[in-house]
Amino acid sequence: MATAQTQTAARLMMAPAVVLLLGWMLIPLSLTLWFSFQRYNLLMPGQEFFTGFDNYRYFLSHPNFWSALANTLILVGGVLTITIIGGTLLALLLDQPIFGQGIVRLLVIAPFFVMPTVSALVWKNMLMHPVNGLFSWIARVFVVQPIDWFAQAPMFSIIVIVAWQWLPFATLIILTALQSLDEEQKEAAGMDGAGPFPLFFYIILPHLARAITVVILIQTIFLLSIFAEILVTTNGGPGVATTNLTFLIYMQSLLQFDVGLASAGGIVAVILANIVAIFLLRIVGKNLEA
Repeated sequence: MATAQTQTAARLMMAPAVVLLLGWMLIPLSLTLWFSFQRYNLLMPGQEFFTGFDNYRYFLSHPNFWSALANTLILVGGVLTITIIGGTLLALLLDQPIFGQGIVRLLVIAPFFVMPTVSALVWKNMLMHPVNGLFSWIARVFVVQPIDWFAQAPMFSIIVIVAWQWLPFATLIILTALQSLDEEQKEAAGMDGAGPFPLFFYIILPHLARAITVVILIQTIFLLSIFAEILVTTNGGPGVATTNLTFLIYMQSLLQFDVGLASAGGIVAVILANIVAIFLLRIVGKNLEA
């Protein structure tokens, strides 16, 4: 009886926060869904009317839709590859007893706390600038033609910037999992004659599988909506070389003022993100059950 009363009291205390959270999510989503069925352009006030699924048809048949979808997948895949491999290597390095270990870990994690806009500006103007950037200076020192990164390799440049921001997150999660590995397992493997590579592939990597899966899940959800780095550096160009779904929706809403079409694009992006999230959650569930 006391347990039931305690559960009821806990639910009542949690109810206001849950209602507020649902309202915070459902109200904007409902308005977006409503506008997605309307012809609503800010340049034509008073001419709104119901269009059904026309906005969805126009958005899916947009000449830049498939290239934006491909760019989104390339961006997510590239960043995940760099952060997972780099995060694992950094975690292995930081797990070793080195001088100033605490300061080194703080410096490695620091980029995660830099605002995306600020980090993008730093990379654009101080590192990747074709004339005054650090990379151009290094190229001139070795008598090599400097690269105009955002013109010659725009998507690669965006991937590097975003990966630099998310690498500390992957490192922190993987390092935490690595430190939970029983040292006796590694000692036993060493006594059996296992070298560094067999030790990594047969002992350490299987232990890190869950942490890596969680990193992939969380990063993918956020990487699907990358926007600030693209706006600050390439503005979606050259052409549509770095235009992802989020930036395409921005172009429809704030550059062409077509709220209806942009809302339809937002709903499409939400559906795609949920499909990816459900797929990844199933993978996480399998790893957690293993």
